[in-house]
Amino acid sequence: METNFIVKAFHELSGLELYEILRLRSEVFVVEQNCVYQDMDNKDQDSYHLICYRNNSIAAYARIIPAGISYNEVSIGRVVTAKNARGLGLGKDLMTEAVKICAELFADTQIRIGAQLYLLKFYNSLGFVEQGEPYDEDGISHIEMVKK
Repeated sequence: METNFIVKAFHELSGLELYEILRLRSEVFVVEQNCVYQDMDNKDQDSYHLICYRNNSIAAYARIIPAGISYNEVSIGRVVTAKNARGLGLGKDLMTEAVKICAELFADTQIRIGAQLYLLKFYNSLGFVEQGEPYDEDGISHIEMVKK
């Protein structure tokens, strides 16, 4: 099974790609996690979109946000893997690729994320270190983490 990653600025996304990204985010973050929140937050337009394709469909996705939009640092967010693609290691591959792309796009910079608390060990394994105390975001416990 072929897996490949592409990264695009918002204006480079086709209508179909944008629809599939928003559909995946909604399926997981709104429906599966039963979290009612405004996913489309006006950050997509200024972000880069990392898409993991597996067998010609989106299997995983992450949004790379330039510094000054969500945090003072560059950020990776909306990290998601499709339900039918879980357990294949795509989350780790996706985050490794996202960190690499951050370094390519923004040179030597820190990356800050707002991680769901239950994924703390996963992000620790990728070199992210927690900062501050856990906080509630839309009914889900999160913690800020930084990778230098």
